[in-house]
Amino acid sequence: MTTLTHLAVLDDEVDITALLAHYLQGHGFRVSQLHSGAALFELMARDAPALVLLDLGLPGEDGFAIARQMREHWRCGLVIVTGRGDAVDKVVGLEVGADDYVTKPFDLRELLARIKAVLRRLAPPAEAQPAKPDPQPRTRMRFAEWELDTAARRLLDPRRNEVPLTAGEYDLLNTLVAHPGRVLSRDFLLESTRGRDGGPFDRTIDVQIGRLRRKLEDDPANPQIIKSVRGAGYILVPRVEAG
Repeated sequence: MTTLTHLAVLDDEVDITALLAHYLQGHGFRVSQLHSGAALFELMARDAPALVLLDLGLPGEDGFAIARQMREHWRCGLVIVTGRGDAVDKVVGLEVGADDYVTKPFDLRELLARIKAVLRRLAPPAEAQPAKPDPQPRTRMRFAEWELDTAARRLLDPRRNEVPLTAGEYDLLNTLVAHPGRVLSRDFLLESTRGRDGGPFDRTIDVQIGRLRRKLEDDPANPQIIKSVRGAGYILVPRVEAG
């Protein structure tokens, strides 16, 4: 029996949750409709979904606070779906760890594509592996005493402690690690990690870089691992060794 991927839709408008549930169920998902942060947290403890579609404009509730609490306690996909199109709200949404941000009114097909893209980034490596291990597996990428385990999608700090990454943060770091010493443009990074082009005011990559720096750098304000190249993009400075 096939287990359907579980999604949760949190919006105070019942017709919106019903519309999304009907559409997503028609594309093979199991969908829970929710209308409050309390209902979401109860569901997360009982039957955690693989991805949450979160509306920011909940009456009497702070959508950003809900997103922060999710990121502190659970590891799942998070797509903010909201009528707030303000660039500041988008940046804050990404800052608190959202994997993507969609504004209303939205195209259902585009939303479905965004959901699938986030789920792909969250998916564990394929189970089909060779019977014998590769004599020279290239799954552990080491740089500046850090280690990125690309098979397990884990980042280990110099003390060998795991540092949690969102799906977007992992994809961005993995792309930088795959091209050490090269200046990568924002458009290249956005295409590589999100599969889409960015507009002239799209700050998705800048926000994700800022989050990575706070996790990797001793002094995020004076980064030594991921440096900015003005007008060009970003570069991973340390040498990368694969093992």
